Amino acid sequence: MIANTAAYHFTPIDDPQALADQLLESARANDLRGTILVAVEGVNLFLAGSEQGIDAFYAALHADARFASMRVKYSYSHMQPFARLKAKVKPEIISFRRDDGQPLDYPRAPAVDPETLRRWLRQGHDDDGKPVVMLDTRNGQEIEHGTFAGALTLPIEKFTDLPAALAPHREALRDSTVVSFCTGGIRCEKAALWMRNDGMDNVLQLDGGILGYFEAVGGEGYEGRCFVFDERVALDPQLRPLVDIEQPAAGAA
Repeated sequence: MIANTAAYHFTPIDDPQALADQLLESARANDLRGTILVAVEGVNLFLAGSEQGIDAFYAALHADARFASMRVKYSYSHMQPFARLKAKVKPEIISFRRDDGQPLDYPRAPAVDPETLRRWLRQGHDDDGKPVVMLDTRNGQEIEHGTFAGALTLPIEKFTDLPAALAPHREALRDSTVVSFCTGGIRCEKAALWMRNDGMDNVLQLDGGILGYFEAVGGEGYEGRCFVFDERVALDPQLRPLVDIEQPAAGAA
């Protein structure tokens, strides 16, 4: 089986190119494929390979004090979902282009854990009795594969479109607890931070995103699958790929 991982971490990086080169070398040494994104604000990783290779890569990364607390989300497949390995240096590890949504400049926005969110969805309100609105920060292509039941979805093609698309809904959201979510947590973390800095103090982020929710509590309250940007296409609440081809055994015809 192939171990598939998604991980990100916001932390100051003085020399993004040097770190990108270091992580690329480590990933190659462990025969991994996928994408490594590095910026001055941190890293964003999508890597797959043998479990031993994955464990070795992340053990080395966690040994770096900057990434000691970085969370790694796992799923498994028969196929290797990435064709190659690449590392890139970017201005942001996820492009948002909002000064008031930069995690290094502000404290992290409050989060709700999957277990608490599941309980809120079951009871129909948060612990203060306020209605809960799930806010999808992903694009239309992703939403077509699935989202939380009744979620507010926005007609956006890219993450930078979110502020303008959200504007017509802000007044209607004022008396609710808004939970922003995305695939793995990185977009909803920036979105929640921006919204709170822009006056929406009733916004939380879903800790770990959809994949973290699936990993912790399954798919209760979610309809469909979660789109991923690789050859698996989308994952169901048991983290099983929509597309998965068993690799032939060594020496097989």
